[in-house]
Amino acid sequence: MAFDSFSREERLVLVTGGIVAVSAQFQGWKFAAYAIAAGVFVCLLEYPRGKRKKGSTMERCGQKYLTVVVKVFGPLTRNYYIRAILHASLAVPAGFLLSTILGTVCLAIASGIYLLAAIRGEEWHPIEPKAWERQEVGTTIKHPPTNPPPRPPAEARRKQADEEATAQGNVHQTAQ
Repeated sequence: MAFDSFSREERLVLVTGGIVAVSAQFQGWKFAAYAIAAGVFVCLLEYPRGKRKKGSTMERCGQKYLTVVVKVFGPLTRNYYIRAILHASLAVPAGFLLSTILGTVCLAIASGIYLLAAIRGEEWHPIEPKAWERQEVGTTIKHPPTNPPPRPPAEARRKQADEEATAQGNVHQTAQ
């Protein structure tokens, strides 16, 4: 996936820079308030992990609730071209303050990563829960063990079975 390598801390840089600028009442604090809102929006958009093409993907804690929201917007949130444009457009206004420059750079890098992923044909797909199927005992265990544990090695079991078979044959012969 394109954005899974980008850590959560890098996504929060824009929010942190905006909080610093608003609390210090910088001259362009309105841009900082925008940066906080944009950063929170990006964090919520990027929280649900997408399904990998190969292998398994672990779902994040509480991801299923945000996955529903992301799925509602359909191609607007699934298409990586649109995400690349969205990240680039969110980065521009935040670039006017020194405290949010690092967050702007992070969004610009994320936009580039999404553009590269979109060119390669990737798309965001939700992680669907698998339906657990109960397997029947006969299909999972071919030959259940007959001896209680601890069992002797396989060779010793063969010898015991042969000895028991000959002993039973002798018992049947003496009874007649």
